[in-house]
Formats: sequence, C-alpha cells, structure tokens
Amino acid sequence: MSRDDERGQADPPDGFDADRFDDEEDEGRWPMTWHGLAPGDRWRWFDRLWSDVCSLSARYRLSVRSEWWADELQVEVLAAFAAWVQRYDCGEWDDPPGKLALLFDLERVSAALRDGVDPFHPERDRPAFERHLRLLGCRAPPESAAR
Repeated sequence: MSRDDERGQADPPDGFDADRFDDEEDEGRWPMTWHGLAPGDRWRWFDRLWSDVCSLSARYRLSVRSEWWADELQVEVLAAFAAWVQRYDCGEWDDPPGKLALLFDLERVSAALRDGVDPFHPERDRPAFERHLRLLGCRAPPESAAR
C-alpha cells in the first residue's frame, strides 16, 4: 500500500514499511526521510532525529544551528549521519577504515550545517521545532500533545 504526504511524496526508500514504523522494533533501521510516512509516524521520525541531533552534536562537536529542522538539506544530512553512526554503535558495522571515514567526514557534515544564525539550544528551540512539525502535518502522540 502506498502512502503519499500532502505534497504527493512517494513512500520512503529502502523498502521501509511505513505501516509498521515502530521505534522499538526498528531500533536499528529507520527511513532516511520523513516523506511518505503517516502523520503520527512523521512526528516520531522527527522526534527521534531531534534526540539524535542532541546527542551527536555534543559527541562530535557539531555546530548545529537553530531551525535546522526547517532546512531540508540539513535534515537529510543529519538523518544520514545519525544512521551512519548508529550502524557502528550497534555493531552492525565493524569496519575501522569505514569508521575513520565517518570521522574524517565530520568536516563535510559540519559544512552542510553552517546555514543559520543562532546556535541550536534544545530547551529553547523545542517549541519552535514542534510548531514546525505541526505545519508539516505531523501529528503528535497523545502524551506529546499536552506540551
């Protein structure tokens, strides 16, 4: 079954089953794009990326800027980088030269994240992030809707 978002985007790549998107089940794999996900799954996708950005920006000293979520290129770079790191962290990939390539690519990742004026501050930026998700048609889970 194909799902399209309001802009007519197709299902995510890599055979990801949007009907069974579950953080617990799909801990190791998740789509690299939110396009094609159902509204509730979009929220969870972005929420997971938010968590990854918070931890990766500290771990790798990335200069993430406020409103990165509104820049499609930055969203894609951060999602791909998070997936790359996760595959090494969980042991799916055990390739020292590949891990070195990831570390040496930090400069290129950082360069893609330079657009923006203010530095990213999770506590300050979370309300703006959630407003943006609602504008994208994401639907917050019931426990988040009360925020």
